[in-house]
Amino acid sequence: FGENDNFWGLLVEGFTSPAFGMQYNPPYYRGFFESYGFSEYFEQVTNHLDLSKPFPERFWTIAKRVVAREQYYFRHFSWKEAEKFVADFVNVYSDAWQFHDNFTPITPETLHKSLREAKAFMDEEFIWFVYHNDDPIAFFIMFPDVNQIIKHFKGKMNFANKLKFVYYKWRNEMTRARVVIMGVKPRYQRLGIESGIFYKLKDVVARKTYLKELELSWVGDFNPKMRALHESMGATRGKIHITYRYIFDPAKREEQRAGEIPVDTKYRN
Repeated sequence: FGENDNFWGLLVEGFTSPAFGMQYNPPYYRGFFESYGFSEYFEQVTNHLDLSKPFPERFWTIAKRVVAREQYYFRHFSWKEAEKFVADFVNVYSDAWQFHDNFTPITPETLHKSLREAKAFMDEEFIWFVYHNDDPIAFFIMFPDVNQIIKHFKGKMNFANKLKFVYYKWRNEMTRARVVIMGVKPRYQRLGIESGIFYKLKDVVARKTYLKELELSWVGDFNPKMRALHESMGATRGKIHITYRYIFDPAKREEQRAGEIPVDTKYRN
């Protein structure tokens, strides 16, 4: 689902058990990079939501207004209509990410491949789409944290462990889910669409009582709107990763400042 959805950045804070697709490394790696001359390009924050705690009432007030509007409707993914949802994802992704200088269009084939690889553990009700009349305008993708199961296998996925995987899944061992990506077309941003998605997800989570935590990963320091959304939900900081860069020209390297917001990731109106 894009170039940076998995194993991106160096972990510098929050050395707890990683969710599937999240980079983990020992704390001392940071010193290696910085002593060599790498500088911080941007910071990536992973927030956590404790599902045993209620969301702020103001958040639900906004969400209810959005869901009540007749022109919007929300649907979760279904394998029976996989072709439609893949096309809708590509539609929204191409619109929402087109302003990035490093934007790479995603193909339906790539998306189908990702879905097939995740089919063994994904949940249809963890993937949502929003429509304005019949036009797809937003998507939300969350996966169960399969790391909570495969950590028992010590890197080996033989036949016996495949059977164990089915057993652990049946036992609802995956108590955490990771929000991988959420996108809204630019002209529908700041309308509370994201809160409407979580309102629909609330009923899903209520039925799946084994689910205890959501990991919202990751959000760059160049995306204050998404960070504000996480704060409005009551999320707390769980991890920080840093994307580093190294400037080979010594003169230019001296001009760089750690924490500079990368130009190619700024949203442009």
